[in-house]
Amino acid sequence: MIAAAVAGFLTGLSLILPIGAQNAHVLRQGMLRAHTGSVVVVCAASDLVLIAVGAAGVGTAVEHAGWLLEAARWFGVAFLTWYAIGALRRAAGTEHLVAAEEVATSRRRVVGRTLALTWLNPHVYLDTVLLLGSLAATHTDVAGGQWWFAAGAGVASIAWFTTLGFGSRALSPLLARPNSWRVLEVFVAATMLFVAVRLALE
Repeated sequence: MIAAAVAGFLTGLSLILPIGAQNAHVLRQGMLRAHTGSVVVVCAASDLVLIAVGAAGVGTAVEHAGWLLEAARWFGVAFLTWYAIGALRRAAGTEHLVAAEEVATSRRRVVGRTLALTWLNPHVYLDTVLLLGSLAATHTDVAGGQWWFAAGAGVASIAWFTTLGFGSRALSPLLARPNSWRVLEVFVAATMLFVAVRLALE
């Protein structure tokens, strides 16, 4: 059981560590100190749901629903492109980043963006549901082994998003400088566009 949980933790961590659209968003909100807790909760909770779905074996059914993944792919491309354009427009502005300005953005809108970045990304289903689900199934030799694997992956997700969201707050003083603000937004835009292009070409 412990071995399955450790395997799940390490696998989940390896899949979630690379910087992508979701991680870039969490990093940005954390540095802004804007609704960070809500963003972390939404990301972690979404991962837990997807991991549980995969461990339950639903991933096999999703794998055959090609039209669903295709629809999610193009919704994801459109949303990521729109998000990237917004980041570039902010980077082109002359003002420096003011955390209070971002806090003025409603929690509802921030949570909506977070949900879109999470659930409109087909890679989430491929990695979290299909891949983790398939790996969890290899631990069924022990009673409840797939759920121990899923639990380990879930802990990795919670630990990562909490660390990324709240740990990035230490960098927020850098954003008082106009150039730091622009670099962050360009980084976010580049990440979103990179993921969008990858999705479009798949």
